[in-house]
Amino acid sequence: MAGQRNLKKTILTLLATPDIDRIFAELATHPPEALLNALFSGICHADQHTRWHAITAMGSTVARLADQDMEAARVVMRRFMWSLNDESGGIGWGAPEAMAECLASHAGLAGEYTNILVSFMREDGFYLELPSLQRGLMWGIGRLAQVRPQLLRAWQAPLYLLPYLDSEDLMVRALAARALGQLRVGEAAAKISQWSGDTTEFTLYAGLRLTTVTAGQLAREALAALASAPA
Repeated sequence: MAGQRNLKKTILTLLATPDIDRIFAELATHPPEALLNALFSGICHADQHTRWHAITAMGSTVARLADQDMEAARVVMRRFMWSLNDESGGIGWGAPEAMAECLASHAGLAGEYTNILVSFMREDGFYLELPSLQRGLMWGIGRLAQVRPQLLRAWQAPLYLLPYLDSEDLMVRALAARALGQLRVGEAAAKISQWSGDTTEFTLYAGLRLTTVTAGQLAREALAALASAPA
């Protein structure tokens, strides 16, 4: 137990560092199953760098785990799902983002669980009501859209994304616009253009780093992606 606690502390300290290459290199020296407890703590950490590095590391770690033991990786997926269930007694901070990162990192898991990720958007599914969780879900759909857009389309993700453009939470709207742009959903353009000049700022994790963006910036990037889509 003392060894596990020490490893958890070491991993959380590592995740707080800015060098993502070093993080990946050091994590790769440990068996994936030994890292899970620390990474689950990391994905809901108060420190932004720790949190996002843990989300990224969760993807690569669970992909390694799936390659050696698919059922063990499924257990991790079910743990994400349970944490987002009202009966769990928790909130599930970081779970949609981490789950999406895992699906982006492993084709086998994506084939089995993309429908579940999409169902978190559906009012007739496992709908997430909290705007803070919806932000994570919108980020996660956008992350998966970068890697497996056809799979998201197969599960009708664009249909369920469109209503989020009417969210009262500006960050949810902006992240939904980003995902819709990545999925080339042309019917989203008119609504997205309504707030393309909004200067409200927030932090976005993209390209393995945290950046400050505006809602209008994401809207304009989405509109540019839609404009470049094949007719």
